[in-house]
Amino acid sequence: MKFSGALRGSAFALVLALMPAAAQAESLRQALESAYTNNPNIMSALLSVKASAEDIVRAKSAKMPQLDFNGTLGTSYNAAGTGKFTDPALKLSLNYQQNLFDNFQTEASVEGARALTEVSKYALRNEEQNVLLSAVQAYMNVVRDTQLVKLRQENVAFFEAQVDSADNRLRLGEGTKIDVSQAQTRLAAAEASYRSALASLQTSQASYERWIGHKPKNLSTDFKFGGVLPKSIEEATVSAEESHPAILSARAAIRAAQSNSDAAQAAFGPSLALSASVCGYGCFSTDPYKGGVTSTVGLSLSVPIYRGGGLGATVRKANLNQIKSEVDALAARDQVREAVISSWSTLQNATAQIEAANSSVTSGQLVVDGTVQERDVGQSTTLDVLNAQAELTSARETLISATTSKVIASFALVAAAGRLTPAELGLNVEVKSADGYIATVEDVWQELRAIDE
Repeated sequence: MKFSGALRGSAFALVLALMPAAAQAESLRQALESAYTNNPNIMSALLSVKASAEDIVRAKSAKMPQLDFNGTLGTSYNAAGTGKFTDPALKLSLNYQQNLFDNFQTEASVEGARALTEVSKYALRNEEQNVLLSAVQAYMNVVRDTQLVKLRQENVAFFEAQVDSADNRLRLGEGTKIDVSQAQTRLAAAEASYRSALASLQTSQASYERWIGHKPKNLSTDFKFGGVLPKSIEEATVSAEESHPAILSARAAIRAAQSNSDAAQAAFGPSLALSASVCGYGCFSTDPYKGGVTSTVGLSLSVPIYRGGGLGATVRKANLNQIKSEVDALAARDQVREAVISSWSTLQNATAQIEAANSSVTSGQLVVDGTVQERDVGQSTTLDVLNAQAELTSARETLISATTSKVIASFALVAAAGRLTPAELGLNVEVKSADGYIATVEDVWQELRAIDE
């Protein structure tokens, strides 16, 4: 049994690595705070919100003044006369142009950009929920797999003892080689199951480090939901339809599509622009070196008549996208409702499994102890003991998995209800928001290359 001893040694080292001093213990709440603060997915979503806010400024710029400085230096060749190049002529001018009216196309584009920014804001909230739920799953998977490693280690030790007992009884003439072989077979299966648990634990640790940001440390499953966990499926459904970021994002997408449709329709209307120019040098074509300043001011009115069908195609596409956004909103609502029902059913099922598994573990332990005693007095066989232990181990594993599933399902239900947020959970973190950046860029009209939020 040297191989089994090596397995127990590696498990002991692994458990020690996972359970350091109490001062380094990490609760589920602390893990969620770490995940929210450090996970790059949330930061990426936050940057997407800020990037989308810049489209508001770009849309507004369509009706802002445009000022350009122009300088030209050129010469010409007189082939019919002197046959020489003329002296270089320099011209310096300042040009101004502003769109005064475009049939409210700019206003519709600005509203569309604001709606798309709102879509990005809800995408950030949705990403926060996804990260926090993934962090819970990673956390609980490490807890589950650590318990399974310990349980299967104990199972290996139990079957080792049964192999030794069967060997001793065979030497005393009270057992058979079949008893020994049966015990050795169960021991080999227990060792394989134990190795599988170790591999699963290492995978869970890697997932934990990805979502939480560091290696697991002395984990526990205690978490107080307070009033954030819905008490009924009806309450969860109502909450989801009111506050789930996926549904709110879909509604904002409808507003964006409507604005895009309005902008496409406005392109058929007239536009009025103001233009002005001030020339400060080289303003006279007859004498480019003559001093003096010239200026021009003008209004230009444009009404589209024919654009090769492009305007009509743009309108039709915008209308189709508007219809699509409404269909997508219905799909998002159905998906969220499905998530509510699924998580609620999983939670109820896990609760029932825990109750059944607790009873099975209690009775199974009594069965194992009684069967061992009966085997020792010849009333039961080694196979009876092995089967009783296998049933007890299965019940314990069911209890561990059901307990993990209940915690994950509870958080999944909170997420489906749209409540898995740092504020609702009471996490001690600074909530990431781009509201300050959006407010700043909404008021920007200078050509700044960077903004201090």
